[in-house]
Amino acid sequence: MNAQSLLIELGTEELPPKALPGLAAAFADGVAAGLRKRGVAFAEASVQALYSPRRLALRIDGVALEQAAQSAEVFGPYANIALDANGEPTAALRAFAQKNGLAVEQLQKTADAKGERFVARSERAGSLTLELLPEIVNEAVKALPVPKPMRWGSREEQFVRPVHWLLALFGQAVVPMTVLGLKAGRQSQGHRFHAPAAFDVASPETYIDALRAHYVLVDADERKARIAAQIAAAAGSAGLLADVPAGLLDEVNCLVEWPSAVLCRFDAGFLRVPHEALVSTMQANQKFFALKTAEGALSEYFVGIANIESRDVAQIRKGYERVIRPRFADAQFFFDEDLKQGIASMADGLESVTYQQKLGSYADKTARIAALAEDIAARLGLDAAQARRAAALSKADLQSRLVGEFPELQGIAGRYYAKAGGESGAVADAIDEAYLPRFAGDAIAATKLGQVLAIAERLDTLAGGFAAGMKPTGNKDPFALRRNALGLARTLLEGGFDLAPGDLLRKSYLDVFEQCVALAYTQAKAEKNPEQQAVWTKWLAELESFSGEKHAGRIEEIQQFVFDRLRGYFADKGFNDPQFDAANAVDCASLPDFAKRLSAIAEFAKLPEAAALAAANKRIGNILKKSANEAADGVSEDLLQEQAEKDLWQAIQAVERENAPKLQARDYVGVLQALAGLRGPVDAFFDAVMVNADAAAVRANRLALLRTIAEQFNAVGDISLLAN
Repeated sequence: MNAQSLLIELGTEELPPKALPGLAAAFADGVAAGLRKRGVAFAEASVQALYSPRRLALRIDGVALEQAAQSAEVFGPYANIALDANGEPTAALRAFAQKNGLAVEQLQKTADAKGERFVARSERAGSLTLELLPEIVNEAVKALPVPKPMRWGSREEQFVRPVHWLLALFGQAVVPMTVLGLKAGRQSQGHRFHAPAAFDVASPETYIDALRAHYVLVDADERKARIAAQIAAAAGSAGLLADVPAGLLDEVNCLVEWPSAVLCRFDAGFLRVPHEALVSTMQANQKFFALKTAEGALSEYFVGIANIESRDVAQIRKGYERVIRPRFADAQFFFDEDLKQGIASMADGLESVTYQQKLGSYADKTARIAALAEDIAARLGLDAAQARRAAALSKADLQSRLVGEFPELQGIAGRYYAKAGGESGAVADAIDEAYLPRFAGDAIAATKLGQVLAIAERLDTLAGGFAAGMKPTGNKDPFALRRNALGLARTLLEGGFDLAPGDLLRKSYLDVFEQCVALAYTQAKAEKNPEQQAVWTKWLAELESFSGEKHAGRIEEIQQFVFDRLRGYFADKGFNDPQFDAANAVDCASLPDFAKRLSAIAEFAKLPEAAALAAANKRIGNILKKSANEAADGVSEDLLQEQAEKDLWQAIQAVERENAPKLQARDYVGVLQALAGLRGPVDAFFDAVMVNADAAAVRANRLALLRTIAEQFNAVGDISLLAN
């Protein structure tokens, strides 16, 4: 047999659940990389990361018994040093040969930039894999992305958790090695309670089954499937459906070795508390799975996953039900107290809550959002008063006790309190939807009023962040401006808002900038501390130095910041960077308009004429950059001399007439398809016509002709950016 399976298992105390999958993958990848680096062949597709809370393991099949033959190459002296005048070996060459265990005649020659030189080449049999494995495994362990290494007892070794055993088998043989102070053997350990005694593993092939027999599911996929099946079965027994978030399932999968689902129940009286709060504490604090009715309503049942197959399940159930009750009671208390206060009172209290030192209070922010929302709603023919009311209450729940305990319920809690306070359903829903999308992949707000509020909220956040000098740098983005920019862009785009982003940003930015100036002036005058007064005075001077040109530059910067967030969004939809840049190079009426332009450019790029026309437009752009000032105001037919330029001019005019209604209708695909017909006349022009004619008038006319072509294409996007 020329190959064997390799099994390594490192037994530990319970590993951090969120880090566990990454550690296991890195361990397996590290060992595989070590084998690969040393020329030890193995079945690449067989590399398997195995893990449970108390172990990191890997299995690799088809591992060669020894590494491939090793070639060595040692460079020696150049010929002018190695040979004397008669071509005989010098002492230097003989010493080199002797050092490498070769006769002078066995040396070979090679050449480089400096000339010919001697080289000693040799080949030796590869080392046994069994001898290489200790170094490989130790390298892999040292390279693991350990979040916080620790020491234990009097040991010098460091690892993420204390280690207790090391299993290492190559075929049926134990690998003679020591890792983290542990000597390798063939023993593993099963479940801490069901099978606490150590046991021997015969071979890598029997490992998974052997552990299963000792109440450990070491294959994470098998374990996860069992958890999911048990949850579904428990839910089905109660006639309910399970809410199983992927992240929670993954985390629970890293907490248990022998999962056992337990159906539990809480007091149905708690169901009058916002369901999101109950589910949040179930999932985040206890790792329980909520059960819902077929209609999607939260039930009083939930599922906990025990790490033991208990003889007395009732006791585990009782424990799970007991531990969740005080958390639900707290949520109920907070909710009731908030209802007593009322959402209007919460909103009144925002005056005393600082949003950001340079941007004022949450009351100031709310007022700005309300003005923006009212303006946007009016433009769209929506109820402006409703938009203002929803915006005025949109931050009120930040004063609630429930959000203080469950920050993730911002907006959600506001919806409950707005409904309880007699606000319309549209207003209440918009308060919640203002936060959408909350994360990557999340949907935008469902209602138009919610979308308006989400737009206004993000416009103010972006404008305020840039106005206050808090533009993200590197990984630092304390106000989540990148996420807000993408949320704004997605809402405008997916909501179909035909609004110019520049106009929206201009209004928002100028409003928040004006407040920054007023606040800085007030603080500079009111501040008693000389050092702080100097800070505010300096900031006020910086603000007052801003001119109209600087404002325009800042607004353009924010707009481009928003568009930059869309690059990845459209990349996921199959658009490449040159296509995105081509669409982004021209002003668009709105983000839906930008999307239409981008789609048209992508369709144009598929045409057989695209590459040639892109190259031609690039050439035209370069010519115009050098001679733009020389171009005539318009094309004069009287100055067209060559037949090729006459034909091109006629073709351009025909395309202009054809495309005018298409541009009006934003039929950008049709526009570019029509422009594709210019390939022949454009190619003929450049083949037959000298643009830089001696006669200044003729030259200016030809430049005007080229400018007309560029303008036609740039009506959709800068096609030249598609050129290689």
